[in-house]
Amino acid sequence: MKFSQQIIFWYRENARDLPWRKTKEPYNIWLSEIMLQQTRVAQGLPYYKKFIKNFPTVFELAQAKEDKVLKLWQGLGYYSRARNLHFTAKQIAENGGRFPDNYLDLKKLKGVGDYTASAIASFCYGEPVAVVDGNVYRVLSRYFGIDIPINSTEGIKIFKQKAEGQLDKAQPAIYNQAIMEFGARQCTPKNPDCQVCPLVKDCKAFQLDKITELPVKLKKTKVLEKHFNFLIFKNQHEEVLLEKREQKGIWRNLFQFPLYESEQQIFHESDIKEYMRQQNPKLLVKSIELQHEKPIKHVLSHRKLWVNFWKIEVDDFKGFSQKFIPVKYKRVNDFAVPIVIHKFLETYNFYS
Repeated sequence: MKFSQQIIFWYRENARDLPWRKTKEPYNIWLSEIMLQQTRVAQGLPYYKKFIKNFPTVFELAQAKEDKVLKLWQGLGYYSRARNLHFTAKQIAENGGRFPDNYLDLKKLKGVGDYTASAIASFCYGEPVAVVDGNVYRVLSRYFGIDIPINSTEGIKIFKQKAEGQLDKAQPAIYNQAIMEFGARQCTPKNPDCQVCPLVKDCKAFQLDKITELPVKLKKTKVLEKHFNFLIFKNQHEEVLLEKREQKGIWRNLFQFPLYESEQQIFHESDIKEYMRQQNPKLLVKSIELQHEKPIKHVLSHRKLWVNFWKIEVDDFKGFSQKFIPVKYKRVNDFAVPIVIHKFLETYNFYS
């Protein structure tokens, strides 16, 4: 039995019941594929359902405020995906809600790369183009014994060619879904159950005892460590200050408490006082309190953050920059904030 036939046969027996597999509507497929980039299905599924409930069609998404889109996205990470999603929704809505119906035109949409364009083109329109995501890389690398780094220029080209060579052109949609599902559930990154794998007899990695060595990936960019100190200024009216991150980089357009970022960890109240004096010399401080014993570790793709939250009681907000907006502290959760702030507010019972 051919590779593609074995994969499809396995899929028919083991496919998960997922909502985006029950439709060929481009909007639903596009939304699910954008969400599942660098996100597991178990994590992405609740977000998908939430988005479909709030934005049943591309028109509702296009008309939504960006703050609402980011709020609903909160916790998924890689927020540029949400901003690109919103941007593209507006383009599609202006085109009468019609998505491009082929791979090349789909790839021109903002936030849509080779993988997403291939997925939409094959799932919705039956175009014979192969998908290549992390799961597909792993399956192909192990089965064919390919040790070229999957994130190298050469590797990207070779694996795309290999994927195209295995594609069942008569039924590209089910084959593409099958190989991705196979990688997610059978040929897993760690501890795959090779004894029950239908491909094991011809799998090069199994034959050569290289399951744990494949696929090969070039070393990641060095992880930078940063120290974030969020200053929760609270006045007598039970308001706190928030600012919107408008600079490029992580958490763009999300809201946060005033931030003091440093190369070294701040542990001392005196450091906070000096920083506040530089920002607002007239500020009358009633109390300063670190809200937890140890810095909170928050890991991103290329950064490791050590985060402190300082609660600072003041009489009023006079003298602060207009970039800061006063918000009733019980309404902070109405804003799209970085997940590290959201978790802090929930964990330390900030709203009580």
